[in-house]
Amino acid sequence: MKRLMSLAIAVAVLFSGAAVAEELKSGLEEGTGIGAFYVTKCAGAEEDGVAVGKNLCYRCKNGARPQVMVFTRSTDDKVVSLVKKLDAQIKKNEEAQLRAFVNMLGDSKDAASDSVKKLAATTKAENVPFVVPNEFENGPEDYGINAKADVTIIIANESKVVANHAVASAKDLDVSAVLSDLKKMLN
Repeated sequence: MKRLMSLAIAVAVLFSGAAVAEELKSGLEEGTGIGAFYVTKCAGAEEDGVAVGKNLCYRCKNGARPQVMVFTRSTDDKVVSLVKKLDAQIKKNEEAQLRAFVNMLGDSKDAASDSVKKLAATTKAENVPFVVPNEFENGPEDYGINAKADVTIIIANESKVVANHAVASAKDLDVSAVLSDLKKMLN
């Protein structure tokens, strides 16, 4: 009887953990249109014609091109790895005009700006702009970025969401799954 009870508790704990992981929804759902939102460029993409300090809508600048929007509160190694790989994909997919930009979220605009500049320096990405959204705490309101999500990634093409990835902890970010969805979109 004790074993049965222990097994039942273990199964309940296992399923409750799985349910919590599945419940973390953040960002726009697949098929949803991506709206405009304003950001301040802090670093990166020196060749994109946008000066550091300029406030603009990168989503609008990118138009209907394939793009990856990374919303992060973290500078974890997984985020660094993702940004480096996105930078390489932009170079590799010049013909498709792939774009990406990293939005740093935080409690204050200054703290987010400092963090995103450090992330830019760490990644040494050449083709990725690093920005702080005007709505810096949780990103643009109509994007539905979950305050509990460390990282939310929206992959879009023709102004619609193709894929979405979100994790409560950046350490759980599956970089290969993000790249797989990106490659599917580009093929």
